Amino acid sequence: MELDRLHAYLLSLPGAVEEYPFTPEVPVYKVGGKMFAYTAPNDFPPRVTIKLDPIQGQMIRASYEAVHAGYHMNKEHWNTITLDGSVPEEELLSWIDESYELVVANLPASARRKLTETE
Repeated sequence: MELDRLHAYLLSLPGAVEEYPFTPEVPVYKVGGKMFAYTAPNDFPPRVTIKLDPIQGQMIRASYEAVHAGYHMNKEHWNTITLDGSVPEEELLSWIDESYELVVANLPASARRKLTETE
């Protein structure tokens, strides 16, 4: 998946914003103030790190060489995907959706309502 398309997709999710809390080179994508993804665009190939259910994360790490435990993150919940073309785009987008939904599900009810009002 091309990095520009990934960036656009991440920001297309309701309420998603891009911030740079770590360094100017690492965009972090948040919803309701909580991180659901970050990218390492200057790496070659670039990487994206997302949150997944621990069991699902273990399954996809076992299925794809490009998927590893989250870099500098809680290894149980976060997964880093190298964007080398080996993961089908549809799969990657569905994992991003799941990461987003996991984070949204843990937001306060008022924050979740705001997201549905803006759709």
